[in-house]
Formats: sequence, structure tokens, C-alpha cells
Amino acid sequence: MLTESEPHYRQPLRKTPFHERARALSQLDSFIPWSGYTTVDVFTSVEQEYFAIRNAASLYDLTPMVKYRVAGPDALRFLNRLMTRDMRKLTPGKVAYTVWCNDEGHLIDDGTVFCLAPHEYRVCTAEWQLDWFRASAIGFDVELREITEEVAALAVQGPTSCRLLRLAGVAGIERLKPFEHGGFELAADPAAARAAVPIMVSRTGFTGDLGYELWMQPQDAEAVWDALMEVGRTRAVRPIGSRALNIARIEAGFILPKADFVSAEHTLYLGTERSPLELGLAWLVDFHKGHFTGRRALLEEQRRGPRRLLVGLDVEGTKPAHNALLYTERSGRREAGSVTSATWSPTCKRNLALALVDASCSATGSEVWADIYLNRELVWERRMVRARVVERPFFAPTRRRATPPADY
Repeated sequence: MLTESEPHYRQPLRKTPFHERARALSQLDSFIPWSGYTTVDVFTSVEQEYFAIRNAASLYDLTPMVKYRVAGPDALRFLNRLMTRDMRKLTPGKVAYTVWCNDEGHLIDDGTVFCLAPHEYRVCTAEWQLDWFRASAIGFDVELREITEEVAALAVQGPTSCRLLRLAGVAGIERLKPFEHGGFELAADPAAARAAVPIMVSRTGFTGDLGYELWMQPQDAEAVWDALMEVGRTRAVRPIGSRALNIARIEAGFILPKADFVSAEHTLYLGTERSPLELGLAWLVDFHKGHFTGRRALLEEQRRGPRRLLVGLDVEGTKPAHNALLYTERSGRREAGSVTSATWSPTCKRNLALALVDASCSATGSEVWADIYLNRELVWERRMVRARVVERPFFAPTRRRATPPADY
């Protein structure tokens, strides 16, 4: 938020309600922009933050996630017409991951939809979508309003996340099932002169692990952060930045806008748009629910089969195949696709990648060759290494779905 003392042109990025707390803990002063906000890329080290996700509990500032309120008599009809998934199955207290497309069946964006009441929903996306939503809402009796600044959000992820929330006084959190949300309270603390704080908690996340997302009023953000950091002092809780989260989401096989796909609204070249079928999201497309934007094009694509498919790769060696071109053979004579995301997985002890490849190379067990370039002491070195198509997710612990979670 802008302050009275500084003109807006000297503060080009907004600050989240958690910014001052995050700034105080940032040792590297490494910040990046996200949806008009400044957010932490790395607090201390990527490795320490990553292992907090997988071995303890982590806090990640989700406030820049773009949020919309969708309400009115036609809210459900609008969402069902806009999105590929059957939104009629989404009842109050539930959350759904979904995507929406243009008339050509190309992906505009993905996001989560919260059903708050029979005629009220919250849609959360990584990119701005208000213009697309408003154009799609013509003829529907529905109210669309962006509420990003009205809701602060904090992701609490990791095997001890449930225990951490219980220690902070969030009673009953252990009964929340995956993709459910509910109203809770952060217990009052007389010693800290803190009253009980109302929060909405959803059992969702971007790590593929046990975790929750907390949604609250901005004025309560620092109190929630302080309470979780205090009870987590002896439980290795750690704030994390975007780089550590990126490793976890690749292990989970999750796609990321501007990395694994570009919104069809923003592509500059023909042929770079992607469809849900190409990105392995066919399970989100319900052809039986009636008409939705892009249905005809997606039916035709399903009939002929996608030309490209997003797959998981197990790459030889330890050097991530960032942006590598893929070939059918080591000689590099015929291109087979390209890597969209890559990382060395500390948990899986494997060199992982997500890649968009020709359909003929997409079967599990297929082999391709990755063209990797490494910079060693200012000298570029080229390596052609073997990569094998494997099932996603790469990492899927049973604790992510256990209800109630184990009391670590």
C-alpha cells in the first residue's frame, strides 16, 4: 500500500499486508514483482526454504493472487458457461481447480473457484482476468468485482502445517478435507493483547504436500503471521520465497502461467497457444455438461488427437534442463519439443522437467535427448543427455490427502 510520505511514482509496486514482516526476515533483499506487488524471491537460501516445505512448515505470501467476487442469480450459469469443468458440482464449502478457454479452445488461464454460498463465488487466478470475465458475462445477471486488495492470503504448507495451525488455536482444522474450505478463528492471545482473528481456511496449495491457505482481512494479516511464527519457533517454521515454491510445484507436476503456457490473450505468434488437452488437463474438460466457451474446438481436437502433449521427464545427470530443446536422437537432427520447467529435486534425487513434446514422443517410457547448455567459468559447454518420459506427479506423499493428517 502507498504511504502518504511517498508519491506513487516512487513506489511502482504495491506492498502486501505481510510486507513489513517479510522485509524484516529477508537476508538477501531479493524481491520480484507479481501482479503489481513486490514479493520475496528468496529469504535466506533456496535449499533451507525448500526443505521447510517438505520437512516442516512454511509460510508463503499469497496476497498478490488476483481475486474476484462472482455473485448474483446467474453466477453459477456464468461460471459453467465460462469454464470447462462442470461447476454445478461445486457446492458451498468446496474448492475446484479449473481452466477457461477462448472460442478456439486455447487456454486463457487456470485458477481455483471457491463456492462461498449458493449464489456467491470467489475466483483466484495468477493473471488479471476482469476484462475477459466481463466480456464473457454479457447477458448474465451477475456481479463481477476484483477484490485482491480486500483479502490477504497466506499459504501454510508442509507436513507439520496442520499441527502448526492447531497450536495457533485454529480448532477443528484437522477435519478439513482436500479442496474444502471453512470459517475458523485464530485463538485470542491475552499475553499478546490479541483478540480472536476470523479467517477462512482452505485445504489447497501449490506444493503437492499437506497444506492450507489462509484468507483474512488485511488488517489482521500481521497478527496471523506473528502468531504462526511464534508457535512455530520450536517447530522449524520458515517463510519461503517463490524460488523454493517453484521446485515444489515442479515435483508436484503443477503447471505455471508464463512458464508452461502463455495465455492465449497474450501470445504473439501463431501456434504458441496451448489447449487443456495438450497440457494434460483433459480431466478438467467436461463435454457432457452442455455448451461452454471453446467446446466445439476442443471436441474437434479430441477427435483428431492433440499434436503436442505436456509430459514429465526424468533427465540424466544433475544439471537441470532449463529451456532445453528436445530431439528424437542424439544427433539432434529432428526436434521433438522443448522443456518448459526444470529442476533438480532434492527429495526425489532426480533431475526433473516438464516438457511439451510431439504426441509421437509422449508415451510413458519414450526417450528423447535434451540439449543442455552450461556456463562453467565463463565458458559455455553443450551436453546432449538422455531423458525419459515418466508419469506425473514426480512426488505425491500420502500425507497430502490424509484426513485427519498425522500429528507430526
